[in-house]
Amino acid sequence: MSTIKDVAALAGVSFTTVSHVLNNTRPVSAEARARVLAAVDEIGYLPSAVARSLRRSETKIVGVLVPNVRNPFFAELVVGVEEWCRQAGFSVFLCNSDNDPKHQQSYLRTLLEKRIDGLLLSSAGDTEALATTFRHASVPVVTVDRLVPGARADRVSVNNQLGAFEVVRHLLELGHRRIGCVSGPAEFEVTTERVTGWRNALQQRGIAPRPEWLAESDFSTAGGYEAVKALLRRQPELTAVFTCNDLMGMGALRAAAELGLTVPRQLSVVGFDAIELGSYVYPALTSVGCSIRELGREAGRALIERIENPQAPFKDLQLVPHVVLRESTAAPLSPEQ
Repeated sequence: MSTIKDVAALAGVSFTTVSHVLNNTRPVSAEARARVLAAVDEIGYLPSAVARSLRRSETKIVGVLVPNVRNPFFAELVVGVEEWCRQAGFSVFLCNSDNDPKHQQSYLRTLLEKRIDGLLLSSAGDTEALATTFRHASVPVVTVDRLVPGARADRVSVNNQLGAFEVVRHLLELGHRRIGCVSGPAEFEVTTERVTGWRNALQQRGIAPRPEWLAESDFSTAGGYEAVKALLRRQPELTAVFTCNDLMGMGALRAAAELGLTVPRQLSVVGFDAIELGSYVYPALTSVGCSIRELGREAGRALIERIENPQAPFKDLQLVPHVVLRESTAAPLSPEQ
């Protein structure tokens, strides 16, 4: 592997001159600069990013830690983050905790040891351990959709309670009165917010949300399938189901088919997040959300702004979701239901 001394020898200059050319730290004559750049091209020299970061106390790298890259929501989110960061001259180092808090903590330590300039986190839980880590972190942090109590960090999120309220209200306006809910893990703030939105929508119409209409799952397609299948077997009177993310909604479509229920004629199904994939299942899944890519861009922008202005007041940016009407909802067979 070539070194800066090899470049200097080929260009006929000192290695400090090569360093000044590559790092723009001191004026160098046009003729010497041209010789240095030609030598760099000829031998394929690559400056050490690690050494440069030590000199400048920056790496131009941000860490992004998500709980599940198999979930299309996070894939779309990361695309938006990367778009904004690339425009700002930053590279993205992506880590997947696979919904395991221990993996999450391990990756957090690794990212912070790599001298990243900032961290964007969508938490996989274990908020107490996260809060402890954040208290010792010296880099700017932005969290996405999930609050870390006590963290000195900006947050970018979707108004989960409003979104759930609006999509359940859509079902109510169609004439549904017995609407089940499949939540994510109870320890997640996003779960609490979305379940609250479901409850509030029913209560506003004078309907008491029964405990037996609520089932907990894990935000996965398989989890949604199992939860909805069990829920409909226990509560066959339900005419609609709100799942707290689109992956569980897709699992609900499969569960309904296996139970012999036609969607939406016999059962309406709605999700949350409005992921692109929801348009291509059959029937296409009615959902609620905002542009996930835009959410990622906003998160990336918040992180770069925090890196560039670390003393600015912390922000809590909340995007407003809207209902995306597709094919999985219709009026119940009988207004009496």
